Amino acid sequence: MNLRTEVRSFIRDFKIMNLYQQFERMVLLIVSGLIVVIVVSALWSLMLQVVVVATKDNFFDPQLHTDFQLLFGAIFTVIIGLELKRSIMVAAQGHETVFQVRIVILVALLAILRKFIILDIEVVGALKVFALSGAAVGLGAVYWLIRDQDSKLKSAGLLDSAADSQTR
Repeated sequence: MNLRTEVRSFIRDFKIMNLYQQFERMVLLIVSGLIVVIVVSALWSLMLQVVVVATKDNFFDPQLHTDFQLLFGAIFTVIIGLELKRSIMVAAQGHETVFQVRIVILVALLAILRKFIILDIEVVGALKVFALSGAAVGLGAVYWLIRDQDSKLKSAGLLDSAADSQTR
């Protein structure tokens, strides 16, 4: 769809919503716009970090793991922001404004993965690593338990195609 068609569709759908649904939709759009600003600034910061690392005397020295941690941490920050933005936009475009738990869990797992990447094992204690590992295992277990929720709801006729498109 082109932008004009999407705007017309948005306005048409917006007019048939009740006041609270309109409020929710506007909040989601504002939050989505703020996330765009954050992602763009994170991307700019990432590009600057790449330039700084690339202009060092020891360009990507394998012995300096801190450069890799810095860059991959910044990359994951951008990815997390994009995934959060995508899930908000899918909720705003659909008829439902409730986020699926599975997407929230996946974003949380990405955040924990980012934390593991930037973690300085020499400074951080074992208790913090254990806690992060427990959180990752717990989120993974919850994800495993709810992974098929959409297919079960769809087969029961409780899920429409708009909500199903969010899982792709």
